[in-house]
Amino acid sequence: LVYYKDSMLLTQLKIFPYIQLLLIAVFLLVAYTGFNSARKSEQNQVWVGLAKETAHQLGTPISSLMAWIELLKDKFNAENDPLLLEMDNDVKRLEIVADRFSKIGSVPALETQTVYDVVKDYVDYFKVRVSKKISFELTADKELKAGLNIPLFDWVLENLLKNAVNAIEGTGQIKVFIRGSASRKLIYIDVNDTGKGIPRSKFLTVFRPGYTTRKRGWGLGLSLTKRMIENYHNGQIFVKDSEVGKGTTFRIILKRIEA
Repeated sequence: LVYYKDSMLLTQLKIFPYIQLLLIAVFLLVAYTGFNSARKSEQNQVWVGLAKETAHQLGTPISSLMAWIELLKDKFNAENDPLLLEMDNDVKRLEIVADRFSKIGSVPALETQTVYDVVKDYVDYFKVRVSKKISFELTADKELKAGLNIPLFDWVLENLLKNAVNAIEGTGQIKVFIRGSASRKLIYIDVNDTGKGIPRSKFLTVFRPGYTTRKRGWGLGLSLTKRMIENYHNGQIFVKDSEVGKGTTFRIILKRIEA
């Protein structure tokens, strides 16, 4: 028998359908990716627009509240009245919240800050607004500096402290530790509570959007916190340690700026 192999043209014709299928698959993948990206971009633009409009709408009543507080101080000669001072602090906090919404979609500016001062200011504000059954303790190296956007970093602290408070049933304690790494290049911020704890299997899950153990929770706090630390502050955040029934420690890592 004499065997004549297929010609080059016939060989190419045999594999041509497979090449066509591959090209079609690549085209469909690129088209789907482009469509999905365009849809997400459109959704992001809608959310950014809603956030900025919310900030704009909040501006007028906040300005009015600030004016009413100043009027009360003048009318009753109560410049140093503790109640009015706390009301003033809350209105300023509302102003910061509105500022957060107005900056969604833009890259936040980081400024060199003393980490202890920023953390202490927020802890002092927060602790008088929760149950007296929960005590707070701040231990820190007071000289450490990092690049921070204070409104966003306050939001991070707010989410972590609120989670800690919600985890504590009855009497408990929240401790915040700030220290530098041995290499002097990093700053560690640990937020520890004596709450109900997190199972080890949920250490990563808690940062996913929508995850919550509360009936009325949205499950966005820790997801936003992770984004603000990692995307905007070039840092890290994770569950350092937790034991069910004993408590949890979240750790934030920031890059240190030498004074």
